[in-house]
Amino acid sequence: RGLEVVEAAGRAGRDMLGDSLQNLANGLDTISYRVPLGVCAGIAPFNFPAMIPLWMFPLALATGNTYVLKPTEKAPSASLLLAKHLHDLGLPPGVLNIIQGAKPTVDGIVTHPGIRAISFVGSNQAGEYIHDVGSRHGKRVQANLGAKNHATVMMNDADRDSTVKAVVGAAFGAAGQRCMALSVLILVGDLEESQSWMEQLVEEAMKLKVGNGFVEGVDVGPLISKDAKTRAESIIQQSIDQGATCMLDGRGVVVKGYETGNFLAPTVISLNQQQQYITHSTD
Repeated sequence: RGLEVVEAAGRAGRDMLGDSLQNLANGLDTISYRVPLGVCAGIAPFNFPAMIPLWMFPLALATGNTYVLKPTEKAPSASLLLAKHLHDLGLPPGVLNIIQGAKPTVDGIVTHPGIRAISFVGSNQAGEYIHDVGSRHGKRVQANLGAKNHATVMMNDADRDSTVKAVVGAAFGAAGQRCMALSVLILVGDLEESQSWMEQLVEEAMKLKVGNGFVEGVDVGPLISKDAKTRAESIIQQSIDQGATCMLDGRGVVVKGYETGNFLAPTVISLNQQQQYITHSTD
């Protein structure tokens, strides 16, 4: 997806052409110009540390702007590698700039008078703050936040094998740390048939290998932080405490050589007939 944006940016020159309309009225012509804004900035999340920056700076550079990119402090390396590749290809110094840091760095971006526009992808709380403060400081802000693939409704005439594989991939790919991650599956139809679906889903999820994502054959890598692991495990326990059935419990998985890693294996929780929902608190 990132490279597709790079390819689109390569064609951006023609989109920068202005328009000219003659004789809109007697003696009236209009001419429009498209000019670079100046310095633009991007604030990127951890879960796609290469793709999302590639949504941002290639278009800005192709349309004549310079760029300040702040990757998440949890996954800073990919942006540095992208910048190095551009440097090696001859991009002049100062055109693409990578800065590291947490909230104080973000505050510097959203309030700096020299930055004209900001792009953000990430959580609701951070995105609302960046949009609010950046807008009040006169910047153009686009904030993509709070995306969530909440549920999939499974009809009883779906092809079982292909559907189960698709659900497992959607739920547990990237260790579930992406906006497209499936968190809820709603099965429509006979209860006994639905139970059979769930059993096959558990069997398929158990085939996934948990470990270092750089090792060949690994399907599920670690969560981004110890706090993320603790939060996920807490949600599992709260669900069980409220009467849900844990058909597959991924807590306690240990990966050899990474015994203190933030690993959580695939987990499948089933609500009983009386439960309409479960709630959880992260306080």
